[in-house]
Amino acid sequence: MAFVEKTGKSVEEAVAEALKALNITADQAEVEVLEEGKKGFFGLFGGKDAKVRVTVKEVAVEAKVKEEAVAAEKTLSEATAEAVKAVKEATTIAVNTVSKKADELKEQAADAAEELSKKAVAAKEQAVDSAISTLESMKSEKGERPAREPRKYAVNDESVMAAKEFLQKVFNAMKINVVMEKFINKNDGSVTFKLHGDDMGILIGKHGQTLDSLQYLTNLVANKNSNERVRVIIDVEDYRDRRIETLTRLANRLADKVKRTGERVALEPMNPHERKIIHMALQGDRRVTTLSEGDDPYRHVVIELKK
Repeated sequence: MAFVEKTGKSVEEAVAEALKALNITADQAEVEVLEEGKKGFFGLFGGKDAKVRVTVKEVAVEAKVKEEAVAAEKTLSEATAEAVKAVKEATTIAVNTVSKKADELKEQAADAAEELSKKAVAAKEQAVDSAISTLESMKSEKGERPAREPRKYAVNDESVMAAKEFLQKVFNAMKINVVMEKFINKNDGSVTFKLHGDDMGILIGKHGQTLDSLQYLTNLVANKNSNERVRVIIDVEDYRDRRIETLTRLANRLADKVKRTGERVALEPMNPHERKIIHMALQGDRRVTTLSEGDDPYRHVVIELKK
């Protein structure tokens, strides 16, 4: 199946470049985000472009088959019209000329009509055969593509220790007692620190903004001197799971409002992770769609009826 991989400063920009390269529209494409884009942090580390793979949907190919079949039908209709016109002209001449000449013209018209009809039928068959061949070829390529095995990551112990020491220094500076649990996931190369203690709300902040900032800084420290990138996740008293549940309920409630009133609803600005939660919560809804609008840090999700 035809696909391209493109990069850009954002996922949207990379997708736009891919669609342009394939000369298709968004509804004719399947988008796979390979790498999320990331901005630099106070010049300490450089930003990273987003990378996507955009694949042409089979529906688009089938549409092309139908389009070529319709074009062939049009060719056949035009050829038949020309043949009918030729017969009428021959008939008119026959009425006003001698019988022999009229018969000759009728035979010529009949021959011309038969030839044109044959050409039109051949053109239609060729167009359909070509389109079907293209579709089968692309399906075959899809079937031959080997399935990717899940990648196993080796987690760098030094990076994990650096992250833990940094967090402990932050907690000491804040004069709070925190119990840290460490969980390592070798399937995605992530390390999760679950934090427990009294008055943990100070580490979460409004809508998790403080927690996200602490997680960002910890990732910078953990990966500063490491060749293998480690993804550090910080959670306080299972806040992230509770936040997913809260955002999912919010998305469903606002989707019901949109379906009831017919008016689009804009949510408050969110980080990319929380916007993704909203998109995923409603991706299976057949009546509404979601999109992101605005620029960071004010980028937000909009819910509206499907066109």
